[in-house]
Amino acid sequence: MAATTSSNLANRLNSIVGADRVRAPTDTEARAAVTIVKPACVEQICEIVRMCEADRIALAPIGAARSLAGIRRTPIALGISMARMAKIVSYEPDDMTVVAESGITVGKLNAAMADARQRLPVDPCGPSITTLGSLIGAAHSGPLRLSEGTSRDLLIGVRFVGHGGSLVHGGGRVVKNVAGYDLMKLMGGAFGTLGIVTEATFKVRPIPSDYCLAVVPYARAFEAFAAARTLNDSLPLSNLDILSPGLATRFNSASQFLLLAGFSGSPMEIAYQAERIRDLIGARGEILSADGALRSYELLRDIDFHSAPLAAQIAVPPAFLARVLEGCGNDIEFRAHAGSGVAQIIPADGPLAEVAAKTVARWREVARSARGSLRLIAAAPAIRDSLEFFDTPNDGALALMRRLKAAFDPAGIFNPGCFVGGI
Repeated sequence: MAATTSSNLANRLNSIVGADRVRAPTDTEARAAVTIVKPACVEQICEIVRMCEADRIALAPIGAARSLAGIRRTPIALGISMARMAKIVSYEPDDMTVVAESGITVGKLNAAMADARQRLPVDPCGPSITTLGSLIGAAHSGPLRLSEGTSRDLLIGVRFVGHGGSLVHGGGRVVKNVAGYDLMKLMGGAFGTLGIVTEATFKVRPIPSDYCLAVVPYARAFEAFAAARTLNDSLPLSNLDILSPGLATRFNSASQFLLLAGFSGSPMEIAYQAERIRDLIGARGEILSADGALRSYELLRDIDFHSAPLAAQIAVPPAFLARVLEGCGNDIEFRAHAGSGVAQIIPADGPLAEVAAKTVARWREVARSARGSLRLIAAAPAIRDSLEFFDTPNDGALALMRRLKAAFDPAGIFNPGCFVGGI
């Protein structure tokens, strides 16, 4: 990347976005970017991209900067804050679709749709600070992925600024329009390496009339997973999760694994499902309702793996998840989305720099042995240089990814070195 002084860069950016829109990063942002700029419109982003391509200045979009702060080996030169681009462009309750700028948070978007009893049912940790851009780019999801899917399943249209400062459209604003489907999927989980998402169109869904949460303790992990399989095979649950004892302490569980099974519907449906859960796993634990259920669900959703010194996410076929977590060792804590085959794990006692690489390699080998994968969510700066954050796919898949990167970002400015294979 071409060398440029901070003051010179700030002056040039001020000429594009106006005074007082270029600033130093906050503590979290400082691990992601050296300079922060806050454009107010797509046209300003397009001009910034053209400037950065001309001078080979690396950039990346940021929301709260949690994702990039946890995985970039060195801060990017320029962080594009989307905070000023946070409007709802169009909301059609009858069509159950919403179009919004990428800087709006999931929490604010859902608050705006609450009167119509609708929501975007994707539940990342901290929805009040998770922007739509981050939701798409970092592929965030939470316990509701079991019943509602992820942002990739709900995304039906996207706009982003790409090579040459061009504005690219994919998909549409109605559910039946599938043009550009593959283009939208490419942006999901790409961590801003292909362009800057500026607007997204989502399907939305009704808010269930009631939600309850069964909270059941088990002395051993295999018992909790066996119960989870029974419930998953028998009921249409909203979420189905298992916490290891260390993470279960937030629910006042004493050294036990916790099964948390959420279910939604009308009062009649809720009553039926509660009775079935008691029959299937025995009269144990408790079933929370109303505010108590929602508070406990939020505790489960908002476990913050981004702030851990070392955290990873495993994805395997659901039938193998219990075995894989056992294979990772007794020295981990985990939140397992038992019906989805996905789990977040952290070392129980924090990582030691000298063994971090071996620890991650061991976890990754166990995941691969079950036809799965592992990627790091966060790592302390002191240990990042020794770690591979993403699994390396086969040669054919990696070659395709490199061709896509070269086609979408020939100048190599979009969040370089922050994806699979160092892309």
